[in-house]
Amino acid sequence: MARALRVLAQLMGWSCVVIGVFHVVLGNAAIPGAGSAGTTVDSWGRFMGASFVGYGLAWLWVARQRPVPAQAVRWLAGVFLLGGVGRLISLAVHGWPQWFQTALAVIELGLPPVFFWLAAAGERAWRGEAGTLPAGR
Repeated sequence: MARALRVLAQLMGWSCVVIGVFHVVLGNAAIPGAGSAGTTVDSWGRFMGASFVGYGLAWLWVARQRPVPAQAVRWLAGVFLLGGVGRLISLAVHGWPQWFQTALAVIELGLPPVFFWLAAAGERAWRGEAGTLPAGR
């Protein structure tokens, strides 16, 4: 389980970094259906892209720790889940988005429970090996 969590956290981290850079570089062109959204949305999207790079770097930092800190995984997965909830609110208020945004919502709502499960399993396995966890793990 620890290896699966580490690999999935690395994949999440690198994906977020690449997507974030993509948004910083391309602005509105990186968002399907938002090509003519204007300068305010372009500015906001580039800023959020940089924030997503930071989020990805946090995942990469977590993946490098031994053991992978379950509490940090829970927080990062919770933030990702909150993004999916935001998409659901948008769907309820404004209707269905472009199809790719819907696919992203499925990932954002489906992947966090996997992280929660792997973090809990990794924590239990680590406790079994070491007896107790260090503070914050």
